[in-house]
Amino acid sequence: MNIAIILAGGIGSRVGAETPKQFIEVLGKPIIAYTIEKFQNHREIDAIEVVCLDAYKEKCIELCSKYTKVKWIVSGGKDFQHSVLNGINELNGKLEEDDNVLIHYAASPFVENEIISDAIKVCDEKGNATSATPFFLLAGSNDDGIKSTKWIDRDKVMGLNVPHVYKFAYITGLYRRAVEQKLLDKVEPHTTSLMYALGETIYFSKGNQTNIKITTKEDVKLFEGYVLRERMER
Repeated sequence: MNIAIILAGGIGSRVGAETPKQFIEVLGKPIIAYTIEKFQNHREIDAIEVVCLDAYKEKCIELCSKYTKVKWIVSGGKDFQHSVLNGINELNGKLEEDDNVLIHYAASPFVENEIISDAIKVCDEKGNATSATPFFLLAGSNDDGIKSTKWIDRDKVMGLNVPHVYKFAYITGLYRRAVEQKLLDKVEPHTTSLMYALGETIYFSKGNQTNIKITTKEDVKLFEGYVLRERMER
């Protein structure tokens, strides 16, 4: 089985709105709904779990009632790592070791079917997958926030994105080791950072420049234009 864990536990303060960014409405529908629909409508996805802010849990339950693949709605943790941990703990006893778990942000609604499918394919072949794209901009060191003194070879850098996909046995083992070594609060808030800290190898799956995470007000406007374009093309 392929199970998507959609993370909706963050506040998204950089957007500057009172409402958490995943619940901001774009053309009459919250952003999280667009994201859920990408997985609801994907033929390879069998079930969806939403990890949600406690304060918005009732709203999330109501919203998800029309999506037949949403099987679990779980309380989020204090940060990304603890939200993922809550999500996989809820799935213990419900999944087989060889099932695929896809971790995805509720605020990343641009994801396309091809990206989801390729991530699943790579995970089946390699045991894990992270959507990745080449780094196209010029790259330089950030010495102190105001200047750069070192060129960085962009050919040696990849942009890591979601979805991340893992065999269930692998991700449960990864987080067990992270908890034992007290790493959850010591690394960047991403599963990939745990993998690096634990000496694991990350395998790349397809990505593109469109598949961004909504982070700023400008991103919300960009997504509104994306939705309008899709509606015009139907």
